[in-house]
Amino acid sequence: MQRFDPRIRLPWFLTRYFPDALWRIGEETKQVYFTFDDGPVPEATTWILDLLKKENIKACFFCVGENVKKHPHIYARILKEGHQVGNHTFNHLQGLKTSNKKFFRNIIEASKYIESDLFRPPHGWMRKSQYEQIKHHYQIVMWDIISCDYKKSQKAKDIVNNVMKVVRPGSIITFHDSKKSIRKLKKALPVIIKKLKKQGYGFGSIPSAKEKLKIAI
Repeated sequence: MQRFDPRIRLPWFLTRYFPDALWRIGEETKQVYFTFDDGPVPEATTWILDLLKKENIKACFFCVGENVKKHPHIYARILKEGHQVGNHTFNHLQGLKTSNKKFFRNIIEASKYIESDLFRPPHGWMRKSQYEQIKHHYQIVMWDIISCDYKKSQKAKDIVNNVMKVVRPGSIITFHDSKKSIRKLKKALPVIIKKLKKQGYGFGSIPSAKEKLKIAI
């Protein structure tokens, strides 16, 4: 059985805590799904958009509402270039540290700037009671692989290895379009794309709440 770092891919039994969330999308086709959290910010998102355009790849950007409010032109570009967007709360609130009422209000505030039925909780954490409410209004999207590009201890080569050593058909891969990640992503992301293409992977779009697919773990 393949061993992997639980920080990169959660053990399957933990994903059952949010059973209706998307962790991986099917196994039938050799596709992966790129996602980027925490933007948009000029220092990161614009470079990522340039690279994705060059490589003809569509991704999903889980946006923080206050960043969309600050940088509406970048958000508009994300949509114009055919990418998906998702709600990542207005102030990047973590559900476990926030009351249900405050958490829901923050998501609603973000929805004024982000038109989407996709949602990802910051840090991947929320209370079960929060999950049970949110799942009726959004397709909750988690991940199969988290690149750890935000960790100070990780270098560009580590990010490449984190993704490539566990990637599989249907992997939802999480990166961050943030100031603290972009320096490493500028080196790592082109390499990851090249390696994935060489292995025959395509790049897919995440189904919305209206197009829920069978979850594969």
